[in-house]
Amino acid sequence: MADKKVKKAEEVKSIEQLRADLQAKHADMLAARKSHAAGELVNPRVLTTTRKEIARVSTAIRALELSEKESK
Repeated sequence: MADKKVKKAEEVKSIEQLRADLQAKHADMLAARKSHAAGELVNPRVLTTTRKEIARVSTAIRALELSEKESK
């Protein structure tokens, strides 16, 4: 459990950085799906992990958008 990457207040990124991370995660997911369909993917758990990472980044983006909206 200590290996999980938990975002702390000082590790919060800007929305632009998070969107770039999200785009990279989507590309990773696409590559993993193609590998899985071709039968080349060694560890299919990568699909679940990547999907959850995409959800976490999307949630962080939305939280930052809402916090910026409230501060205006």
